[in-house]
Amino acid sequence: MKRHLLAALFAAATFGICTAEDAAPKSTKAAPAKEKKVDIGTQAPAFKIKDAAGKEIELSALTAKGPVLVRLTCGCSGCDKELAYFQEINEAYKSQGLTSLLVFREPDEKVAKYAAEKKLDMLYAVDSKGTAWEAFETKAMPTNFLIEKGGKIISIAAGCEPNGLIANIVSKKAAKAIGVEAVSVGKDAKKVEKK
Repeated sequence: MKRHLLAALFAAATFGICTAEDAAPKSTKAAPAKEKKVDIGTQAPAFKIKDAAGKEIELSALTAKGPVLVRLTCGCSGCDKELAYFQEINEAYKSQGLTSLLVFREPDEKVAKYAAEKKLDMLYAVDSKGTAWEAFETKAMPTNFLIEKGGKIISIAAGCEPNGLIANIVSKKAAKAIGVEAVSVGKDAKKVEKK
């Protein structure tokens, strides 16, 4: 008898909880979407980070001098394959005023070894906490932000493409931003587009 009574009480309590939840008014409105502040055509975020030598890099100081390519990246195999293309972009346009900044998500020790192995000849920093990703409002890795002189974002390219397609798109947009011919990156490093 006690079992039947307990089972009946349990069923009544469960049914009561279910119907109470069902009876609660449901909101028909979706939560308002957070307005994205980092997008093409907007001003780049105020962003500071320390480079590998401990020197502070301030994005606004870099964009005051000329266009900047910020690449939020890691050392995975896909990003590693793409790195060579972005090194070519840096080499092709740095004498025309483009500054390239790589921001890695890995620990300092790993990035220092990686940078030495890859012979990085551009600014790079480590952000193991992900504050750069927060500042640029992205979770994607890698994400490339091309920022024109003065600080306006002119291109955002996210995702990994180890065949160089994304890098070539970034190359064309960087060339346009500085007013020179674009170079194709990868195996066929040739002129591909005039201003």
